[in-house]
Amino acid sequence: MAWRRPPQRGPICRRSSEPILKPTPEEVRLIYRGHLIHIAGTPTLHEAAGALVSEPDGALAVDPEGRVSYAGPWRDLPPNMAHDEVVETAGCLLPGFVDTHLHYPQTFTTDAFGGGELLEWLERCVFPAEARLADTDYADAIAAQFVRRRIAAGTTAAMVFGSAFPAAQDALFGKTLDAGLRIISGRGIQTVGPASAAPLLTDDDTAIGLTRDEIARWHGREADGFARDARDALAQVAVVPRFSLSVTTDTLGRLGDLYAEVREAGVYFHSHLNENDRPGDGEIAAVRDVYGVEAYLDTYDGLFLPGSRRGGESLLGRRSVLAHSVHSRERELHRLAETKSSIAHCPTSQLFLGSGTMPWRRTVASGVNIAIGTDVGAGDEWLIPRVLNDAFKVHMSEEGLLAQAIHPAQLLFLGTLAGARALDQERLFGNFDVGKDADFVIVDAAAQPGFDTALAFAAEQSPEAHLFTLLMGMREAAVAAVHVRGRRVVAD
Repeated sequence: MAWRRPPQRGPICRRSSEPILKPTPEEVRLIYRGHLIHIAGTPTLHEAAGALVSEPDGALAVDPEGRVSYAGPWRDLPPNMAHDEVVETAGCLLPGFVDTHLHYPQTFTTDAFGGGELLEWLERCVFPAEARLADTDYADAIAAQFVRRRIAAGTTAAMVFGSAFPAAQDALFGKTLDAGLRIISGRGIQTVGPASAAPLLTDDDTAIGLTRDEIARWHGREADGFARDARDALAQVAVVPRFSLSVTTDTLGRLGDLYAEVREAGVYFHSHLNENDRPGDGEIAAVRDVYGVEAYLDTYDGLFLPGSRRGGESLLGRRSVLAHSVHSRERELHRLAETKSSIAHCPTSQLFLGSGTMPWRRTVASGVNIAIGTDVGAGDEWLIPRVLNDAFKVHMSEEGLLAQAIHPAQLLFLGTLAGARALDQERLFGNFDVGKDADFVIVDAAAQPGFDTALAFAAEQSPEAHLFTLLMGMREAAVAAVHVRGRRVVAD
Protein backbone atom coordinates (compact mmCIF):
# COMPACT_ATOMS: atom_id res chain seq x y z
CA MET A 1 0.00 0.00 0.00
CA ALA A 2 1.35 3.39 -1.00
CA TRP A 3 0.67 5.86 1.80
CA ARG A 4 1.65 9.46 1.19
CA ARG A 5 0.52 12.90 2.27
CA PRO A 6 1.04 15.28 -0.66
CA PRO A 7 2.90 18.44 0.42
CA GLN A 8 1.28 21.83 -0.20
CA ARG A 9 -1.75 20.28 -1.83
CA GLY A 10 -5.26 20.89 -0.65
CA PRO A 11 -8.27 19.04 -2.00
CA ILE A 12 -9.65 22.22 -3.59
CA CYS A 13 -7.58 24.70 -5.61
CA ARG A 14 -8.08 28.33 -4.60
CA ARG A 15 -7.14 31.59 -6.30
CA SER A 16 -4.36 33.39 -4.49
CA SER A 17 -6.63 36.40 -3.90
CA GLU A 18 -9.14 34.38 -1.88
CA PRO A 19 -8.94 34.71 1.91
CA ILE A 20 -7.79 31.49 3.56
CA LEU A 21 -9.23 30.61 6.93
CA LYS A 22 -7.30 27.68 8.31
CA PRO A 23 -9.14 25.37 10.71
CA THR A 24 -7.94 24.86 14.24
CA PRO A 25 -6.33 21.45 14.95
CA GLU A 26 -9.39 20.09 16.72
CA GLU A 27 -11.48 20.81 13.60
CA VAL A 28 -9.18 19.15 11.07
CA ARG A 29 -10.57 16.17 9.20
CA LEU A 30 -8.72 13.29 7.60
CA ILE A 31 -9.74 12.82 3.98
CA TYR A 32 -9.06 9.41 2.46
CA ARG A 33 -8.81 9.44 -1.31
CA GLY A 34 -9.47 6.26 -3.25
CA HIS A 35 -12.12 4.23 -5.06
CA LEU A 36 -15.14 4.74 -2.79
CA ILE A 37 -17.70 1.91 -2.79
CA HIS A 38 -20.75 1.42 -0.58
CA ILE A 39 -24.52 0.87 -0.52
CA ALA A 40 -25.98 4.26 0.39
CA GLY A 41 -29.12 5.05 2.34
CA THR A 42 -31.48 2.46 3.81
CA PRO A 43 -32.37 0.17 0.89
CA THR A 44 -33.81 -3.33 1.00
CA LEU A 45 -31.92 -6.19 -0.59
CA HIS A 46 -33.99 -5.69 -3.75
CA GLU A 47 -33.05 -2.00 -3.85
CA ALA A 48 -29.32 -2.48 -3.26
CA ALA A 49 -28.34 -2.26 -6.94
CA GLY A 50 -29.94 1.16 -7.23
CA ALA A 51 -28.17 2.32 -4.07
CA LEU A 52 -24.68 1.29 -5.16
CA VAL A 53 -22.13 4.11 -5.03
CA SER A 54 -18.89 3.49 -6.92
CA GLU A 55 -16.60 6.52 -7.27
CA PRO A 56 -13.23 5.64 -8.82
CA ASP A 57 -11.84 8.98 -7.64
CA GLY A 58 -13.67 9.28 -4.36
CA ALA A 59 -13.16 10.91 -1.00
CA LEU A 60 -14.10 9.82 2.50
CA ALA A 61 -13.84 12.66 5.02
CA VAL A 62 -13.62 11.68 8.69
CA ASP A 63 -14.21 14.33 11.34
CA PRO A 64 -12.27 14.54 14.64
CA GLU A 65 -14.99 12.49 16.40
CA GLY A 66 -14.51 9.64 13.92
CA ARG A 67 -17.68 10.22 11.94
CA VAL A 68 -18.24 10.53 8.21
CA SER A 69 -18.54 14.19 7.21
CA TYR A 70 -18.39 13.64 3.44
CA ALA A 71 -18.40 10.65 1.10
CA GLY A 72 -18.51 11.14 -2.64
CA PRO A 73 -16.57 12.30 -5.68
CA TRP A 74 -13.25 13.99 -5.02
CA ARG A 75 -14.19 16.78 -7.40
CA ASP A 76 -17.24 17.67 -5.26
CA LEU A 77 -15.40 17.89 -1.95
CA PRO A 78 -16.81 20.91 -0.04
CA PRO A 79 -14.61 24.05 -0.04
CA ASN A 80 -14.49 24.13 3.76
CA MET A 81 -12.37 20.98 3.61
CA ALA A 82 -9.66 22.65 1.52
CA HIS A 83 -6.99 22.49 4.23
CA ASP A 84 -7.84 19.16 5.80
CA GLU A 85 -5.23 16.44 5.80
CA VAL A 86 -5.34 14.09 2.80
CA VAL A 87 -4.42 10.42 2.82
CA GLU A 88 -3.91 9.03 -0.68
CA THR A 89 -4.70 5.32 -0.47
CA ALA A 90 -4.33 4.18 -4.11
CA GLY A 91 -6.92 1.55 -3.19
CA CYS A 92 -10.60 0.90 -2.55
CA LEU A 93 -12.52 2.28 0.42
CA LEU A 94 -15.22 -0.14 1.61
CA PRO A 95 -17.44 -0.16 4.70
CA GLY A 96 -16.12 -2.44 7.43
CA PHE A 97 -17.32 -6.00 7.02
CA VAL A 98 -19.99 -7.28 9.43
CA ASP A 99 -19.93 -10.94 10.48
CA THR A 100 -23.24 -11.95 12.04
CA HIS A 101 -22.20 -15.42 13.23
CA LEU A 102 -18.86 -16.89 14.27
CA HIS A 103 -17.58 -18.97 17.18
CA TYR A 104 -14.75 -17.60 19.30
CA PRO A 105 -14.05 -20.93 21.11
CA GLN A 106 -13.57 -22.58 17.68
CA THR A 107 -10.76 -20.26 16.57
CA PHE A 108 -8.34 -23.21 16.44
CA THR A 109 -10.94 -25.72 15.26
CA THR A 110 -11.45 -24.78 11.61
CA ASP A 111 -11.20 -27.74 9.25
CA ALA A 112 -11.37 -30.25 12.12
CA PHE A 113 -11.16 -33.75 10.66
CA GLY A 114 -13.52 -36.60 11.48
CA GLY A 115 -16.58 -34.65 12.46
CA GLY A 116 -19.09 -35.75 9.87
CA GLU A 117 -22.39 -33.84 9.84
CA LEU A 118 -23.45 -31.33 12.49
CA LEU A 119 -24.23 -33.49 15.53
CA GLU A 120 -21.23 -35.80 15.06
CA TRP A 121 -18.93 -32.84 14.43
CA LEU A 122 -20.09 -31.14 17.63
CA GLU A 123 -19.62 -34.24 19.75
CA ARG A 124 -16.29 -35.42 18.32
CA CYS A 125 -14.55 -32.15 17.47
CA VAL A 126 -16.17 -29.05 18.91
CA PHE A 127 -17.19 -29.90 22.47
CA PRO A 128 -13.72 -31.25 23.39
CA ALA A 129 -12.04 -28.24 21.77
CA GLU A 130 -14.29 -25.73 23.52
CA ALA A 131 -13.71 -27.43 26.88
CA ARG A 132 -10.03 -26.43 26.66
CA LEU A 133 -10.97 -22.78 27.25
CA ALA A 134 -11.35 -23.61 30.95
CA ASP A 135 -7.56 -23.10 30.92
CA THR A 136 -7.24 -19.30 31.22
CA ASP A 137 -3.85 -19.17 29.49
CA TYR A 138 -5.23 -21.10 26.54
CA ALA A 139 -8.33 -18.90 26.44
CA ASP A 140 -6.14 -15.81 26.49
CA ALA A 141 -4.19 -17.12 23.50
CA ILE A 142 -7.38 -17.88 21.58
CA ALA A 143 -8.81 -14.43 22.35
CA ALA A 144 -5.65 -12.74 21.06
CA GLN A 145 -5.65 -14.81 17.88
CA PHE A 146 -9.38 -14.24 17.38
CA VAL A 147 -8.89 -10.47 17.44
CA ARG A 148 -5.91 -10.69 15.06
CA ARG A 149 -7.89 -12.75 12.58
CA ARG A 150 -10.80 -10.31 12.66
CA ILE A 151 -8.47 -7.40 11.90
CA ALA A 152 -6.72 -9.31 9.13
CA ALA A 153 -10.12 -9.98 7.55
CA GLY A 154 -11.42 -6.41 7.91
CA THR A 155 -14.31 -7.46 10.16
CA THR A 156 -15.16 -4.34 12.14
CA ALA A 157 -18.37 -5.64 13.78
CA ALA A 158 -19.28 -9.19 14.74
CA MET A 159 -21.93 -11.25 16.50
CA VAL A 160 -19.79 -13.79 18.35
CA PHE A 161 -20.90 -17.06 19.89
CA GLY A 162 -18.97 -17.09 23.14
CA SER A 163 -17.29 -19.52 25.47
CA ALA A 164 -19.00 -21.28 28.36
CA PHE A 165 -16.28 -20.02 30.71
CA PRO A 166 -16.56 -16.49 32.16
CA ALA A 167 -12.79 -15.90 32.27
CA ALA A 168 -12.55 -16.76 28.59
CA GLN A 169 -15.34 -14.29 27.85
CA ASP A 170 -13.51 -11.63 29.85
CA ALA A 171 -10.43 -12.21 27.69
CA LEU A 172 -12.51 -11.92 24.52
CA PHE A 173 -14.24 -8.68 25.49
CA GLY A 174 -11.08 -7.14 26.93
CA LYS A 175 -8.83 -7.81 23.94
CA THR A 176 -11.54 -6.74 21.50
CA LEU A 177 -11.98 -3.41 23.26
CA ASP A 178 -8.22 -2.92 23.51
CA ALA A 179 -8.02 -3.25 19.73
CA GLY A 180 -11.02 -0.97 19.14
CA LEU A 181 -13.31 -3.42 17.35
CA ARG A 182 -17.06 -3.86 17.79
CA ILE A 183 -18.39 -7.03 19.38
CA ILE A 184 -21.65 -8.58 20.51
CA SER A 185 -21.15 -11.82 22.41
CA GLY A 186 -22.57 -13.99 25.13
CA ARG A 187 -21.38 -17.08 26.96
CA GLY A 188 -22.54 -20.31 25.29
CA ILE A 189 -25.37 -21.68 27.44
CA GLN A 190 -25.71 -25.47 27.73
CA THR A 191 -27.64 -27.29 30.43
CA VAL A 192 -27.86 -30.71 28.74
CA GLY A 193 -25.65 -32.58 26.31
CA PRO A 194 -23.56 -35.67 25.58
CA ALA A 195 -20.61 -36.77 27.70
CA SER A 196 -18.15 -34.84 25.53
CA ALA A 197 -19.97 -31.62 26.43
CA ALA A 198 -19.89 -32.24 30.20
CA PRO A 199 -17.26 -29.56 30.98
CA LEU A 200 -19.50 -26.98 29.23
CA LEU A 201 -22.71 -27.79 31.11
CA THR A 202 -24.23 -25.95 34.07
CA ASP A 203 -27.52 -26.16 35.90
CA ASP A 204 -30.21 -23.57 35.19
CA ASP A 205 -29.45 -21.41 38.22
CA THR A 206 -25.79 -21.14 37.24
CA ALA A 207 -26.62 -20.47 33.59
CA ILE A 208 -28.94 -17.61 34.48
CA GLY A 209 -26.58 -16.22 37.12
CA LEU A 210 -23.54 -16.20 34.81
CA THR A 211 -25.55 -14.60 32.00
CA ARG A 212 -26.83 -11.86 34.31
CA ASP A 213 -23.31 -11.22 35.52
CA GLU A 214 -21.96 -10.99 31.96
CA ILE A 215 -24.64 -8.48 31.02
CA ALA A 216 -23.87 -6.38 34.11
CA ARG A 217 -20.13 -6.33 33.47
CA TRP A 218 -19.87 -6.07 29.68
CA HIS A 219 -23.07 -4.78 28.09
CA GLY A 220 -22.48 -1.20 27.00
CA ARG A 221 -18.74 -1.22 27.70
CA GLU A 222 -16.12 0.94 26.03
CA ALA A 223 -12.38 0.66 26.54
CA ASP A 224 -12.55 3.45 29.12
CA GLY A 225 -15.81 2.61 30.88
CA PHE A 226 -19.52 2.34 30.10
CA ALA A 227 -21.23 4.22 27.27
CA ARG A 228 -24.06 6.60 28.04
CA ASP A 229 -26.31 4.46 25.82
CA ALA A 230 -25.42 0.77 25.79
CA ARG A 231 -26.79 0.49 22.24
CA ASP A 232 -23.96 2.70 20.98
CA ALA A 233 -21.11 0.89 22.72
CA LEU A 234 -18.37 -1.15 21.09
CA ALA A 235 -19.12 -4.09 23.41
CA GLN A 236 -22.61 -5.47 23.90
CA VAL A 237 -23.96 -8.74 25.24
CA ALA A 238 -26.28 -11.44 23.90
CA VAL A 239 -28.23 -14.26 25.51
CA VAL A 240 -26.82 -17.31 23.69
CA PRO A 241 -28.12 -20.85 24.16
CA ARG A 242 -26.10 -23.05 21.80
CA PHE A 243 -29.25 -24.48 20.24
CA SER A 244 -32.48 -26.02 21.44
CA LEU A 245 -30.92 -29.45 21.97
CA SER A 246 -28.45 -27.95 24.47
CA VAL A 247 -31.14 -26.68 26.83
CA THR A 248 -34.46 -27.81 28.33
CA THR A 249 -37.94 -26.37 28.55
CA ASP A 250 -37.06 -25.11 32.03
CA THR A 251 -33.96 -23.39 30.67
CA LEU A 252 -35.88 -21.80 27.80
CA GLY A 253 -38.57 -20.59 30.19
CA ARG A 254 -36.02 -18.92 32.46
CA LEU A 255 -34.08 -17.45 29.55
CA GLY A 256 -37.35 -15.98 28.28
CA ASP A 257 -38.00 -14.37 31.64
CA LEU A 258 -34.46 -12.99 31.76
CA TYR A 259 -34.64 -11.66 28.21
CA ALA A 260 -37.95 -9.94 28.93
CA GLU A 261 -36.14 -8.03 31.69
CA VAL A 262 -33.09 -6.98 29.65
CA ARG A 263 -34.52 -6.61 26.14
CA GLU A 264 -35.15 -2.87 26.56
CA ALA A 265 -31.52 -2.35 27.56
CA GLY A 266 -30.54 -3.53 24.08
CA VAL A 267 -29.35 -7.04 24.97
CA TYR A 268 -29.36 -9.45 22.03
CA PHE A 269 -30.52 -13.02 21.46
CA HIS A 270 -28.44 -15.36 19.31
CA SER A 271 -28.61 -19.05 18.50
CA HIS A 272 -28.86 -21.65 15.71
CA LEU A 273 -31.93 -22.62 13.70
CA ASN A 274 -32.81 -25.38 11.21
CA GLU A 275 -29.23 -26.17 10.23
CA ASN A 276 -29.23 -29.91 9.57
CA ASP A 277 -32.17 -31.94 8.27
CA ARG A 278 -30.75 -35.43 7.97
CA PRO A 279 -33.73 -37.81 7.93
CA GLY A 280 -34.48 -39.56 11.19
CA ASP A 281 -31.75 -38.39 13.53
CA GLY A 282 -30.60 -34.98 12.35
CA GLU A 283 -30.80 -31.75 14.33
CA ILE A 284 -34.27 -30.66 13.21
CA ALA A 285 -35.85 -34.08 13.69
CA ALA A 286 -34.26 -34.31 17.14
CA VAL A 287 -35.62 -30.90 18.20
CA ARG A 288 -39.13 -31.77 17.11
CA ASP A 289 -38.91 -35.15 18.84
CA VAL A 290 -37.44 -33.86 22.14
CA TYR A 291 -39.84 -30.93 22.46
CA GLY A 292 -42.85 -32.33 20.64
CA VAL A 293 -43.19 -29.06 18.69
CA GLU A 294 -44.46 -28.48 15.18
CA ALA A 295 -41.51 -26.33 14.12
CA TYR A 296 -37.97 -25.69 15.40
CA LEU A 297 -38.51 -21.91 15.64
CA ASP A 298 -41.34 -22.45 18.12
CA THR A 299 -38.78 -23.35 20.80
CA TYR A 300 -37.35 -19.81 20.62
CA ASP A 301 -40.76 -18.19 20.29
CA GLY A 302 -41.94 -19.32 23.73
CA LEU A 303 -43.94 -22.20 22.20
CA PHE A 304 -41.69 -24.96 23.49
CA LEU A 305 -44.28 -27.20 25.16
CA PRO A 306 -45.68 -30.29 23.36
CA GLY A 307 -47.96 -29.35 20.49
CA SER A 308 -46.20 -25.97 20.30
CA ARG A 309 -48.12 -24.69 23.29
CA ARG A 310 -46.86 -21.55 24.98
CA GLY A 311 -44.48 -22.15 27.84
CA GLY A 312 -42.78 -18.79 28.21
CA GLU A 313 -41.70 -15.49 26.69
CA SER A 314 -40.57 -15.21 23.08
CA LEU A 315 -36.86 -14.68 22.42
CA LEU A 316 -37.48 -13.24 18.93
CA GLY A 317 -37.20 -9.57 18.01
CA ARG A 318 -35.22 -6.91 16.18
CA ARG A 319 -32.04 -7.81 18.11
CA SER A 320 -32.43 -11.55 17.59
CA VAL A 321 -30.14 -13.25 15.07
CA LEU A 322 -30.62 -16.91 14.14
CA ALA A 323 -27.81 -18.64 12.29
CA HIS A 324 -28.37 -20.86 9.23
CA SER A 325 -32.13 -21.28 8.66
CA VAL A 326 -31.29 -23.73 5.89
CA HIS A 327 -34.47 -25.79 6.22
CA SER A 328 -37.00 -23.35 7.66
CA ARG A 329 -40.68 -23.72 6.84
CA GLU A 330 -42.70 -20.92 5.31
CA ARG A 331 -44.39 -20.04 8.58
CA GLU A 332 -41.04 -19.92 10.35
CA LEU A 333 -39.62 -17.50 7.79
CA HIS A 334 -42.67 -15.28 7.99
CA ARG A 335 -42.53 -15.31 11.79
CA LEU A 336 -38.89 -14.21 11.65
CA ALA A 337 -39.86 -11.38 9.32
CA GLU A 338 -42.86 -10.43 11.45
CA THR A 339 -40.74 -10.14 14.60
CA LYS A 340 -37.93 -8.31 12.70
CA SER A 341 -35.50 -11.08 13.62
CA SER A 342 -32.63 -11.73 11.21
CA ILE A 343 -30.96 -14.73 9.60
CA ALA A 344 -27.18 -15.14 9.60
CA HIS A 345 -26.60 -16.95 6.31
CA CYS A 346 -23.49 -19.16 6.51
CA PRO A 347 -22.97 -20.88 3.14
CA THR A 348 -19.32 -21.80 3.73
CA SER A 349 -20.03 -23.85 6.86
CA GLN A 350 -23.11 -25.38 5.26
CA LEU A 351 -20.85 -26.72 2.52
CA PHE A 352 -18.35 -28.05 5.08
CA LEU A 353 -20.98 -29.89 7.16
CA GLY A 354 -23.15 -30.95 4.23
CA SER A 355 -26.11 -29.14 5.75
CA GLY A 356 -27.74 -28.27 2.44
CA THR A 357 -28.59 -25.00 0.73
CA MET A 358 -30.74 -22.25 2.16
CA PRO A 359 -33.39 -21.68 -0.55
CA TRP A 360 -32.48 -18.18 -1.68
CA ARG A 361 -35.60 -17.11 -3.57
CA ARG A 362 -38.03 -18.42 -0.96
CA THR A 363 -36.11 -16.96 1.97
CA VAL A 364 -35.77 -13.54 0.35
CA ALA A 365 -39.46 -13.55 -0.63
CA SER A 366 -40.45 -13.95 3.03
CA GLY A 367 -39.13 -10.45 3.78
CA VAL A 368 -36.77 -11.53 6.56
CA ASN A 369 -33.49 -9.63 6.82
CA ILE A 370 -30.58 -11.81 5.67
CA ALA A 371 -26.96 -11.05 6.52
CA ILE A 372 -23.73 -13.04 6.18
CA GLY A 373 -21.88 -15.10 8.77
CA THR A 374 -18.61 -16.96 8.46
CA ASP A 375 -19.54 -19.51 11.14
CA VAL A 376 -15.87 -20.00 12.04
CA GLY A 377 -15.03 -22.84 12.85
CA ALA A 378 -17.44 -24.97 10.74
CA GLY A 379 -16.75 -22.21 8.25
CA ASP A 380 -13.07 -22.06 7.39
CA GLU A 381 -13.03 -18.54 5.93
CA TRP A 382 -12.61 -15.43 8.09
CA LEU A 383 -12.92 -12.97 5.23
CA ILE A 384 -16.51 -11.95 4.50
CA PRO A 385 -15.89 -11.62 0.73
CA ARG A 386 -14.78 -15.27 0.68
CA VAL A 387 -18.12 -16.24 2.22
CA LEU A 388 -19.94 -14.01 -0.27
CA ASN A 389 -18.03 -15.89 -2.97
CA ASP A 390 -19.49 -19.14 -1.65
CA ALA A 391 -22.95 -17.59 -1.39
CA PHE A 392 -22.87 -16.65 -5.06
CA LYS A 393 -21.73 -20.13 -6.15
CA VAL A 394 -24.14 -22.00 -3.88
CA HIS A 395 -27.21 -20.12 -5.06
CA MET A 396 -26.14 -20.26 -8.70
CA SER A 397 -26.12 -24.03 -8.22
CA GLU A 398 -29.65 -24.38 -6.86
CA GLU A 399 -31.76 -26.70 -8.95
CA GLY A 400 -33.44 -25.47 -12.12
CA LEU A 401 -35.42 -22.26 -11.87
CA LEU A 402 -34.44 -21.86 -8.22
CA ALA A 403 -30.91 -20.84 -9.29
CA GLN A 404 -30.09 -17.18 -8.71
CA ALA A 405 -27.12 -15.04 -9.73
CA ILE A 406 -26.94 -12.63 -6.81
CA HIS A 407 -26.20 -9.06 -7.97
CA PRO A 408 -22.80 -7.69 -6.87
CA ALA A 409 -24.47 -4.82 -5.00
CA GLN A 410 -26.62 -7.33 -3.12
CA LEU A 411 -23.50 -9.25 -2.16
CA LEU A 412 -21.91 -6.09 -0.74
CA PHE A 413 -25.18 -5.28 1.01
CA LEU A 414 -25.20 -8.73 2.68
CA GLY A 415 -21.68 -8.28 4.02
CA THR A 416 -22.05 -4.70 5.27
CA LEU A 417 -25.37 -2.85 5.60
CA ALA A 418 -27.58 -5.93 6.10
CA GLY A 419 -25.24 -7.02 8.88
CA ALA A 420 -25.52 -3.63 10.58
CA ARG A 421 -29.29 -3.93 10.25
CA ALA A 422 -29.27 -7.44 11.76
CA LEU A 423 -27.33 -6.03 14.72
CA ASP A 424 -29.80 -3.14 14.99
CA GLN A 425 -26.93 -0.68 14.58
CA GLU A 426 -27.58 0.56 11.07
CA ARG A 427 -27.77 4.10 12.41
CA LEU A 428 -24.10 3.79 13.46
CA PHE A 429 -22.34 1.96 10.63
CA GLY A 430 -22.78 -0.20 7.54
CA ASN A 431 -22.20 2.43 4.87
CA PHE A 432 -20.73 5.90 4.40
CA ASP A 433 -23.83 8.03 4.97
CA VAL A 434 -22.86 11.36 6.53
CA GLY A 435 -23.01 11.31 10.32
CA LYS A 436 -22.30 7.60 10.73
CA ASP A 437 -19.21 6.27 12.44
CA ALA A 438 -16.33 5.90 9.99
CA ASP A 439 -15.92 2.12 10.02
CA PHE A 440 -14.04 1.23 6.86
CA VAL A 441 -11.52 -1.03 5.19
CA ILE A 442 -8.82 0.03 2.75
CA VAL A 443 -8.24 -2.60 0.07
CA ASP A 444 -4.88 -2.58 -1.72
CA ALA A 445 -5.25 -4.78 -4.80
CA ALA A 446 -1.54 -4.49 -5.58
CA ALA A 447 -0.73 -6.44 -2.40
CA GLN A 448 -2.42 -9.52 -3.88
CA PRO A 449 -0.61 -10.90 -6.93
CA GLY A 450 -2.54 -10.23 -10.14
CA PHE A 451 -5.56 -8.77 -8.37
CA ASP A 452 -4.95 -5.17 -9.44
CA THR A 453 -4.79 -6.23 -13.10
CA ALA A 454 -8.04 -8.19 -12.82
CA LEU A 455 -9.76 -5.24 -11.15
CA ALA A 456 -8.53 -2.80 -13.77
CA PHE A 457 -9.92 -5.00 -16.53
CA ALA A 458 -13.27 -5.38 -14.74
CA ALA A 459 -13.48 -1.61 -14.19
CA GLU A 460 -13.48 -1.15 -17.96
CA GLN A 461 -16.74 -3.10 -18.12
CA SER A 462 -18.91 -1.42 -15.47
CA PRO A 463 -19.02 -0.51 -11.76
CA GLU A 464 -20.97 -3.71 -11.11
CA ALA A 465 -18.34 -5.83 -12.89
CA HIS A 466 -15.60 -4.13 -10.88
CA LEU A 467 -17.42 -4.77 -7.59
CA PHE A 468 -18.09 -8.39 -8.51
CA THR A 469 -14.42 -9.06 -9.23
CA LEU A 470 -13.45 -7.21 -6.04
CA LEU A 471 -15.71 -9.33 -3.83
CA MET A 472 -15.17 -12.65 -5.59
CA GLY A 473 -11.41 -12.33 -5.95
CA MET A 474 -10.36 -10.60 -2.75
CA ARG A 475 -8.12 -12.34 -0.22
CA GLU A 476 -6.86 -11.23 3.20
CA ALA A 477 -3.56 -10.06 1.69
CA ALA A 478 -5.44 -7.15 0.12
CA VAL A 479 -6.73 -5.83 3.48
CA ALA A 480 -4.34 -2.92 3.97
CA ALA A 481 -5.95 -1.06 6.88
CA VAL A 482 -9.01 -1.32 9.11
CA HIS A 483 -10.69 1.61 10.87
CA VAL A 484 -13.46 1.80 13.47
CA ARG A 485 -14.86 5.22 14.39
CA GLY A 486 -12.14 6.66 12.18
CA ARG A 487 -9.35 5.10 14.25
CA ARG A 488 -6.86 2.65 12.74
CA VAL A 489 -7.33 -0.75 14.38
CA VAL A 490 -4.23 -2.75 15.19
CA ALA A 491 -3.59 -5.97 17.06
CA ASP A 492 -1.12 -6.41 19.91
